[in-house]
Amino acid sequence: MRLAVLLLAGLSCSLRAMAQAQTSDPYLWLEDVSGDRSLAWAREQNTRTQEALSATPEFAALRTRLLQSLDAVDRIPFVSQHGGWCYNFWRDAQHPRGLLRRTTLADYRNAQPAWETILDLDALAAREKENWVWQGESWLRPTYDRCLIQLSRGGSDAVVVREFDVEAKAFVTDGFFLPEAKSRVSWRDRDTLYVGTDFGPGSLTTSGYPRLAREWRRGTPLSAARPVFEGQATDVSVSAAATREPGFNREFVVRTITFYTSERFLRTGERWTKLDLPADAAMSTFREHLFVTLRSPWTVGGATYPTGALLVIRWDAFLAGQRTFTTLFTPTPRSSLAGFTFLRGHIIVNELANVRNRLHVLTPQADGSWSRAPLPAPEFGTTSVAAVDEETNDYFLTATDFLTPTRLALGTVGRTGTEELKRSPAYFQAAGLEISQHEALSADGTRVPYFQVARAGAPRDGTNPTVLYGYGGFRLSQVPAYAASTGIAWLERGGVYVLANIRGGGEFGPAWHQAALKENRQRAYDDFAAVAEDLIARNVTAPRHLGIMGGSNGGLLVAAVMAQRPELFNAVVCRAPLLDMRRYHRLLAGASWMGEYGDPDVPEQWAYIRRYSPYQNVTADKRYPRVLFTTSTRDDRVHPGHARKLAALMQAQKHDVLYYENIEGGHAGAADNPQQAFMSALAYTFLWRQLK
Repeated sequence: MRLAVLLLAGLSCSLRAMAQAQTSDPYLWLEDVSGDRSLAWAREQNTRTQEALSATPEFAALRTRLLQSLDAVDRIPFVSQHGGWCYNFWRDAQHPRGLLRRTTLADYRNAQPAWETILDLDALAAREKENWVWQGESWLRPTYDRCLIQLSRGGSDAVVVREFDVEAKAFVTDGFFLPEAKSRVSWRDRDTLYVGTDFGPGSLTTSGYPRLAREWRRGTPLSAARPVFEGQATDVSVSAAATREPGFNREFVVRTITFYTSERFLRTGERWTKLDLPADAAMSTFREHLFVTLRSPWTVGGATYPTGALLVIRWDAFLAGQRTFTTLFTPTPRSSLAGFTFLRGHIIVNELANVRNRLHVLTPQADGSWSRAPLPAPEFGTTSVAAVDEETNDYFLTATDFLTPTRLALGTVGRTGTEELKRSPAYFQAAGLEISQHEALSADGTRVPYFQVARAGAPRDGTNPTVLYGYGGFRLSQVPAYAASTGIAWLERGGVYVLANIRGGGEFGPAWHQAALKENRQRAYDDFAAVAEDLIARNVTAPRHLGIMGGSNGGLLVAAVMAQRPELFNAVVCRAPLLDMRRYHRLLAGASWMGEYGDPDVPEQWAYIRRYSPYQNVTADKRYPRVLFTTSTRDDRVHPGHARKLAALMQAQKHDVLYYENIEGGHAGAADNPQQAFMSALAYTFLWRQLK
């Protein structure tokens, strides 16, 4: 009894200490997103940063050139095909908010396709006096004559959903309409939607996403939508959706419990049956097959399948209780599944082998086995595949690397070669530049690969201005891509660009990601520091000329490494970051990421989060590299208070800090091309001045 009392007393003291720590935060007022005081602070910071970085002819010239690349009329207009039409959303100087337009595949082959405008977002925004930003559309299958268009104000994740008649080129009078919220919506049939949205108190999770899934019939009020599934407040979200494949219609509910665990339910009549699948596996369905991607080993049906494997089984066999899967992909220590694409009679599996793509065509056979054949693709760089139409065996193939303009080709499984459809123009001078791949040795002996882009024969004397970019989280792989902004603003001027493939990403499958989860987060920061040390040891650069850049989770990365190893760097660009890890789970969508970082309200978990949380670790007695923080007032995913508070704290500690808050832009940081050009010019001007 006495022990229990002591434990309760200790817990009470811990909780009081946590509460006191939260209320004693001197910059808590900066979490008031649109408060007069916090916005006045942000505007004052913006003025100071603009005076420091943008009031020069060089900045204006760079911004103009970046905007020209974003608005270029000869860039690739990527399309998706629906109902025989190729649709594209396009922004340029005349249409900064954008156009939804379409053409035929035959005409798309031409250098100058004849586009038919379906919706002019600039005209709509002017007519409705709204700052609309395009957030995508959801198509009604199989007719494709209606879609649900998602529009946000200023680029936020919260959207307004409106039903659109594609042939009439107009929103449907008295059609489906959802007010602004972080909604989940899907067609069930022409007159019914599955919808999750803000239905009022209790309808959202602590992460701010729908907790309820409802069935909404046309002509009835949203409030009358019939409940079909209810999750818990502590879940990340609940969503329902229907697949509409000829002869293979299925309806599902997904209850996302954490960022990496879910329960899936299949609808049969009015019953929802939970599917017997691992909570951390990913599920896909196409025609008669169920596909499962494993994030941990799974023993079932007398067999054990490894982490990272792709499995397949026929739906009829699975529902009959059979659990003998066919393995379509097995990873190796240095390879992982980058994705797979469904075609009419095949799937294309995309493998990432030592951060280089390899493609394979898999085809089901009459005896239940699957054949496998390589699909030719470029040997170096990043290759991706998308189905032209799942009713055919045609596919779009996109190839890119740091220096080669992106190419888009059309292929058909069974035919030799591909037809090049489009090629991006060259936006910067790549002559004399070369790509190389290297490895650094992390603190625990792990080999960490990274890409380096530099001028051939660049002096190995430690004087090269170098930018090191990283992310290291959420299983997102960092792969080579042609980026006009990096080429124009950095490479062409003689800078070295480095992309780190640190743990926490997905480059080598689930294990590479899981190696830096929660209590092991420090490994991602050790990996990043190891790459910096390797660049210095190879005399590519030196701390005086080395800068780091990252956004979102990558913003947390660069700020954490800055706080731990400030002697390695001379500049930090920290974009839309998480920084106060004591309160991240209480701000906007933060609670949904506790599967990645942990729960700061659990003392044992806060103990390891506390060691790297930037807001709790910067001090007045250290010398830090100069920092540029950027964020957006309209970012409703990662709260702008993170960047505001650390900037204010470091300024109070007399560190050299700049801060810029774009009022629009959402988590992407920019709502249109002019804003994107400005933000990129700001970052690269800052880096060049600091590192050159």
